[in-house]
Parts: sequence; structure tokens; C-alpha cells
Amino acid sequence: RPAKYVAIDCEMVGTGPRGKLSELARCTVVNYEGDVVYDKYVRPELPIVDYRTRWSGVTKRHMKSAIPFRAAQAEILKILKDKIVVGHAIHNDFQALKYFHPKDRTRDTSRIPLLNQKAGIPVKANASLKSLAKHLLHKKIQVGCKGHSSVEDAQTTMELYRLVEVEWEEELASSLPPRSPSPVADSAQYMDDQYWPADLNTNDL
Repeated sequence: RPAKYVAIDCEMVGTGPRGKLSELARCTVVNYEGDVVYDKYVRPELPIVDYRTRWSGVTKRHMKSAIPFRAAQAEILKILKDKIVVGHAIHNDFQALKYFHPKDRTRDTSRIPLLNQKAGIPVKANASLKSLAKHLLHKKIQVGCKGHSSVEDAQTTMELYRLVEVEWEEELASSLPPRSPSPVADSAQYMDDQYWPADLNTNDL
């Protein structure tokens, strides 16, 4: 069963007018044990206007070894296929990948009330990954001026999920209706740029 779980974290840079568009610049995927199974820098489809290094940790030199977005997207979706994917505010990661993952196979640590309860945070509050890590794992992440590390963030997300896995999965099993086979849900679902809002909230990075 652990083999079915992966955690993902993406870092974005700004492209388009005034750097307001968010595009994928790095993606990390870790397995259930927290081992890195994928970690690559990605070259956005549009020219980079703002590296957002303070948050993304991405700089110009990282683009020298970056691979094209479509190539990265294909590699990553191959890993995610048939997996239960864990992430924090994971909709941002899926937006960056222009992809929808089946809801019943998605675990968002920003929306697990059990984590908030254990951390002493209001259940309906959107707790940051940094805050949950501090309260529940007693570790400091996202510190310093070098920006976030997608490896550290993905590993932290998986650690948090595992903390409440048994209780959370039992709760989900009792609340989810039986899953009927859906060829649409099981296929790689791509979204073209036209479907995404032009000005994504960069605060969620």
C-alpha cells in the first residue's frame, strides 16, 4: 500500500505581463518514505520575468539544466498515474502542471482538519506548511533568503500526512461513496492555458 503514495511540491516563477502568470520551474516528487523519485528544474513556456527566488528558490543558473515544460509534464504525470498524491494546497501544483488528478486519490494537507486539531489551529483555518511543520514535526522549514526547497516541502508534506494517515483514511472511507470506474478520471487530463486564470495568487507559493 505505501507504494501507492507520493507527495509532490512545485515551485513557480513569474511570466507574462509584469510576471503575473505562474509557471512551473521546479518539481519534486517523493515516495511514502520521503525518498526523492523526481526532482528537476523546468523551463517555462514563456520567458521568465520574475524568478520569485525569495519564495521559489529558483535562479537564472538553474535554467541551464532545465528541461522543457512539456517533457517534464509527461514525466511527472507518468509517476502520478494510479497514485494517491499528497500535497499542501495541492491545487496550485496541479495548476502548474496543467493537470487534474482524481479527487478520491488526492490528499491535501491544507485541508485535513485532524492536522489543524493536533497543531492547535482552528479547524477551518488554512494553516501554512511552515506552521504545521513547526507545531507537529518540531522542524523549521522555508527559512532564510534562498527560498523554498521543493524537496524539503514535499518530504514535510508526506511526514504530516503519515502523522494522521490511519485516522484520515478511515474518515474518508466512511464518507466517500463507492468509486465507479471512469475512463475520464483515469486518463491524463490536460488543461490548456486558456482555462486558467491569468493572475494566479502568488502568495500560495
